[in-house]
Amino acid sequence: MTAVVLSVNKVASFPDGGGHFWVYLQYALGLRQLGCEVYWLEQLRPVRDPHRRAYLIATFQDRMKQFGFEGRTLLYDIVEGEPRFVVCARREAEAVLRRADVLLNFHYAIDPRLLACARRTALVDIDPGLLQFWMSTGELAVPPHDCYLTTGETVGTPAALFSDCGLQWMHIRPPVRLDLWPFTYEAGAEVFTTVSSWSSASWLKVQRNGQTVLVDNTKRISFLEFADLPRHTSQPLELALYLLDRDPAGQARPKQAEKDAQDRALLERQGWRVRDSRDVTGSPTAYAAYIRQSRGEFSAAKPSCMAFQNAWVSDRTVAYLASGKPAVVQHTGASAFLPDGEGMFRVRSLAEAAHALETINRDYRRHCRAARDIAETHFDARRVLETALNTALSTQPTGSGVA
Repeated sequence: MTAVVLSVNKVASFPDGGGHFWVYLQYALGLRQLGCEVYWLEQLRPVRDPHRRAYLIATFQDRMKQFGFEGRTLLYDIVEGEPRFVVCARREAEAVLRRADVLLNFHYAIDPRLLACARRTALVDIDPGLLQFWMSTGELAVPPHDCYLTTGETVGTPAALFSDCGLQWMHIRPPVRLDLWPFTYEAGAEVFTTVSSWSSASWLKVQRNGQTVLVDNTKRISFLEFADLPRHTSQPLELALYLLDRDPAGQARPKQAEKDAQDRALLERQGWRVRDSRDVTGSPTAYAAYIRQSRGEFSAAKPSCMAFQNAWVSDRTVAYLASGKPAVVQHTGASAFLPDGEGMFRVRSLAEAAHALETINRDYRRHCRAARDIAETHFDARRVLETALNTALSTQPTGSGVA
């Protein structure tokens, strides 16, 4: 049995992010479907309140048990510069890392000493364009790996508008466990929805006229380009957003909470339904249920996706498609395989978005079936992860876990 360690980022420390949990669950559950022995490695973020810390760990462990990963989680802190494991001893965790056939790393800033324990390492890029930008500008120091996988279709190709960082990138696609995301057709489903961050700190440092300037790279910027969309369609639209205006955590960021309240009011005036993502998608189970009850998805992408033209497609959109929910999403660049006009519409303007919604509703059943077909053809976890695993395992290891 092939043993795989997934090194993930910010799941246990983000209990309200049911969708974020699914980013990595798709890989973990997909690899297990292939017969792999899967372990989950994650660094905890510092938390001052011991009761809050205990809650985070307990909630995370309960969810891992729910999905069959009890006893296979390796949580750790960095204390005085050293990894300190929470549930097991460090020697036990390092033994798992040494025994594993490969470590698939999603945590770009992982401690190199943990990588060094692994026999073979593969970096998994789920932020195509952004990751290479951060690496090439020195904003992010990524330890060397044996293999580099990316979900970005243009990464490392002549079509890329960003550096490949001198690395050979192997292409994969966001996987979805099709049996866990079944086709769910409901002719009376009413609302096109999405789940999104809003105004989280996301800035790009870019050079303009010899000066470094900060560019806002939040989804807020992109969504506001479509703020008038409800006025141009009869299709009800809903956004499940991570806003701070009604969250106790917003008390620590009053200015941001006030801005979020203003944005909520603006969206509602334009005809959007605005929900708090914590309320409707705060757990992996709730997230899946929210997608299943939706009519389809309308969503925007971070501005960097359009700037880099990375042909990015969200793991969230893939989950909608697998569930038989047609998707209308922002166009992120030319793709050799992503469809446009049957089950999935990639739009560049408000007018195109309104037309796509109208087109879907004229023959809703056909577009639902087409959405599922897209997921089955391009994103089936069995095929995607078999390719990823074979690529990683066929890479000659350096012998030290780092290059």
